[in-house]
Formats: sequence, C-alpha cells, structure tokens
Amino acid sequence: MKKLYVSILSLLFSVLLILPAFAGGSIETGSKTVTVYAYDSFTAEWGAGPEIAKRFKAKTGYTVKYVTLKDSGDVLARAILEKDNPKADVLIGIDNYLASKARAADILEPYHPNVSDTVIPKEYVFEEDWLLSPYDYGFFSIMYDTKAKVSAPNSLSDLTRPEYEKTLVIMDPRTSTPGLGFAVWTKAAFGESYLTFWEQLKSSIITMTPGWSAGYSLFTSGEAAMATSYTTSMAYHVAADKTDRFKALIFPEGHIMQIEGLGLVKGAANPQGAKAFIDFMLSKEAQEVLPETQWMFPCSQEVQLPESFKAIPLPKKALTLSAKEAEEIVQPIIEILTR
Repeated sequence: MKKLYVSILSLLFSVLLILPAFAGGSIETGSKTVTVYAYDSFTAEWGAGPEIAKRFKAKTGYTVKYVTLKDSGDVLARAILEKDNPKADVLIGIDNYLASKARAADILEPYHPNVSDTVIPKEYVFEEDWLLSPYDYGFFSIMYDTKAKVSAPNSLSDLTRPEYEKTLVIMDPRTSTPGLGFAVWTKAAFGESYLTFWEQLKSSIITMTPGWSAGYSLFTSGEAAMATSYTTSMAYHVAADKTDRFKALIFPEGHIMQIEGLGLVKGAANPQGAKAFIDFMLSKEAQEVLPETQWMFPCSQEVQLPESFKAIPLPKKALTLSAKEAEEIVQPIIEILTR
C-alpha cells in the first residue's frame, strides 16, 4: 500500500511539472535544427548560405545544418537515394528543368510559403501546388574573357566555327544545373537540329566538369576563352573583382531562363523547421542577400538590386523548353560527347 501511495504521489508530481507547459496552449516539441541539402556555391563561405543561416537563427531560433553536394543534380540524386529514409528537411537548388524529375520521384511535400502572391510574381512559380518555392532566377549565357586570343562569337551557332576550337568549358548536364541549362538552351534555339550543333561543337570544348564551380574556375584562371554560366556572372566580376574583363555575351537566338527553387522533403524529420526556412528564404531579409552572393536575380519584388547589376545585359529574346523535353535531351548529348 505504501508503494502504491508513493507511486501516486510521484505521478501527481510529474503532472504538476508538466501542467505549466500547457499554459501557453501546447508543449513545444521538435528539433531546433533544420537539415538543408544544397550545392557547393550556396554553402561556401562567400555564398548566400552562411549569412542566411545566421539571419534565420536570429529570427527563429532554428540552426541550419547544411549538407553540401557538388551541384543541384547531386542534391536531387542524394534525396532520391534516401527516399525511404530521408535525412534532409529541405532541398535547395532544384530548378525548373529538374522539377519534373523531383516530382516523378515523389520526394517532396507541397507547401505554400507564408508570403504574399504579389511579392513573388506568377511567372516564377513552378506549379500551383507549390511543390517547389522559387527563390532566384537568371539567364544562361556564355561568359567571354576579353583578354582571350580569339574574338567573341556573335551567336550561339558561331561557337562551332573552327577558330573556337578548344576554347569553351562546359558543365555536365547530368550533374550540373548550368550544364543542363546549356543543353536546354541549344534544344530551344535549334530545335530538332540541336544534335547537329553538338556534333559540331564537340571540337570547341576543352573539358566538361561535374559542376559549375570547377568549370568556371578554369575559365577565370585563363585556361579557357569562354565558359557556360549566367549573364549575372558579369555582376560578380564588376563588384568583387573590380573588373569588366569578363563579359556576358547576348546572342540573337535568344536565352533560356533558369528559376531555382527549394522544397520540403516528404517525411522530413523536422517539417515545421523546414517550413520556417522556406518562409524565410522568400522574405526580404533573405532575398536581399542573394544578388551579391548567389549572383542571381532575387524572385522577390521587394528587393532593390545593387549597383553591380546595372551592368548586366538583358537578353532580347527569352526561350523556353518543357521540363520533360529537358530530361529527354541529356542522354543523346552525352552519347555524342563520349564517343
């Protein structure tokens, strides 16, 4: 009887300890760490990731744990491999050409962020279900070194001319979003003749790197006259390097737009933290970090662009290609490049 009496007292004491937690209406549960899979240029110390994590923690109390992959293609591939036992809460960098692959793999949970529809224009929204939330965008371009021994090409088709033999660095379309973007650009520009273009372009390519950082570093170190990148790369050189040596070339065939998105992982260990991070990424506080770290245009209409972006040339013609078509063109291109 004494043991029963002691047990009842212990139970009552435990209940009394718990009751204050209900005074605010609920018990606080869940991890204060949000695991985010992202590509290397986002998480680098000079990238957007560290500053965004710092501001996010100050505002919400959540700590961001970045897991760095080489490129967005690797981010998606890793998440697909872990589908049955997800380790990430958020994926960053899934663009409008990888989106259909992410959707088909069923690895993301729809989430409409807590942001006004007037802040993020409709043309940047992937789908109405908000499986992915757009955070930045840019136009693919060929960056040209004005100190190169060859003159700048005047068009996309000019890249196949004999004088441009071994002058161009590209990225692998299987693992790199700029690599896939360039492949998509050629299909949108040349239609069914795009493989003929690649057959002719092959001799102009110095190398194909797995990701953007490795390839672009070769270009800026003088190893190549040109590299596939974004028009906004020019802003980086103006602001950070204080030089106009590297130019974004605008071609008459038109240019492809890339929109980068982030999404909530299905089965995430910390869905509340993930949602808070997605909300924050679309806030002005995070969006204003992007131009001079991501070197992309922020999707938010609330952000005023820095002075360095005024030098960026804008394409006169915007090209489009469906995500499904984007998936179908990669293997034929790889077959050409590897034979």
